[in-house]
Amino acid sequence: MSIIWTIVIGFVAGAVAKFITPGKDGGGFILTAVLGIAGAIVANVLGRFVGWYGEGEGGGFVASVVGAIVLLLVFRLIRKPRSPA
Repeated sequence: MSIIWTIVIGFVAGAVAKFITPGKDGGGFILTAVLGIAGAIVANVLGRFVGWYGEGEGGGFVASVVGAIVLLLVFRLIRKPRSPA
């Protein structure tokens, strides 16, 4: 049940991250959901590694949003639009 909750929170966190950092990403709804879910998973893993969360505890909504924003910004850096030569 923990992974399902992480996916649900990640989905919402991705939407919030997209709202907070508007811009052209070129990925649409699916990319936003995937980045949000990945951000939630990263927040959970890092939170457990640092000791903020115990086994079986979720990362929390704010941490998931921050993780999704970081991943969204990294994605934008990697996929910069190339200027025509």
